[in-house]
Amino acid sequence: MDLHEVRRRLEAREELLSPYAARSVTSRGRKRPEAPSPLRTEYQRDRDRILHTKAFRRLKHKTQVFIAPAQDHYVTRLTHTLEVAQVARTIARALNLNEDLAEAAALGHDIGHGPFGHAGEEALAECLPEGFRHNYQSVRVLDRLENAGRGLNLTFEVLDAVEKSSKAREDIFAEGWGVPVTLEGQVVKTADAIAYINHDILDAIRAGLITENDLPDSTKRLLGTTHARRLDTLICDIVEASWAATGAGPEPVIRFSPEIHAAANELREFMFQRVYLFDTTRQEAERGKRIVRFLFRHFLAHPEQISPDFSLPDDPVERRAADYISGMTDRYAIRLAAGLGCPDAVGWQV
Repeated sequence: MDLHEVRRRLEAREELLSPYAARSVTSRGRKRPEAPSPLRTEYQRDRDRILHTKAFRRLKHKTQVFIAPAQDHYVTRLTHTLEVAQVARTIARALNLNEDLAEAAALGHDIGHGPFGHAGEEALAECLPEGFRHNYQSVRVLDRLENAGRGLNLTFEVLDAVEKSSKAREDIFAEGWGVPVTLEGQVVKTADAIAYINHDILDAIRAGLITENDLPDSTKRLLGTTHARRLDTLICDIVEASWAATGAGPEPVIRFSPEIHAAANELREFMFQRVYLFDTTRQEAERGKRIVRFLFRHFLAHPEQISPDFSLPDDPVERRAADYISGMTDRYAIRLAAGLGCPDAVGWQV
């Protein structure tokens, strides 16, 4: 039996997708050509490669909003990633787009986040001469650092969607890092915002920073008053507003209806003001930033202590230090810094 018939059957099913969907057989390909898998399409292979990385496993102990929480039910970078993947799959399936591509990009979109969430990102950006962005670092991890420095050799479309998944504060669809070349990449970018806005509300309520009653009245009226209702409203609206992506119209784009778009941005801004930039949250974040700066200075002075498993030997020491630190989980960074005498890390229970 020729097992490659399985892959050919899967590729034939892709021909039933929207004319605007990405297809694995017409992918721009990989940097290094490879023989095809007998059982999987190219995007399915990418999904599996990301899932099996050490970097993906470390997401379970990396911050989403609340740093190294003692309680078990706070969202971590891993559970956030899984929620993004599920939202992206739902939207892609409803619009008859390539669900495998959306899932692969969603699973990899935050893999470059360092310890302490966006606070750690800010600290590394201050330390590294060329700056630091988690979406670019995600591409670096997937394309260069994983697999003993050989990278995963992923397809162009997956790496493009990962690189352009980040958003600026002013708008969910703000294009600070470019528009993904595929509609599936646009789906992942939007699914990221849908997921984090909603689960961060639950975490903020759990932490006692807000209550459901504190949410803006207009967003409660338009989006709903429960986690499930908000998710359902946002996902259904984006499918309806993006229906041209199914092949039903020209110039398809992934978007919300104007009213829901405004409500989602209002809710997102509320979270910035009441949660992400709240004094208690920022105090914890600043402590995390000081730990990152401490570790960066330490590794510049002691480059021989930078793990070769998480950096490239021919890179400048600043780049190697940033790669090593960005791969750390919150708890590992805290323990390591405490052992090196960092005052901010000593006594931090993890």
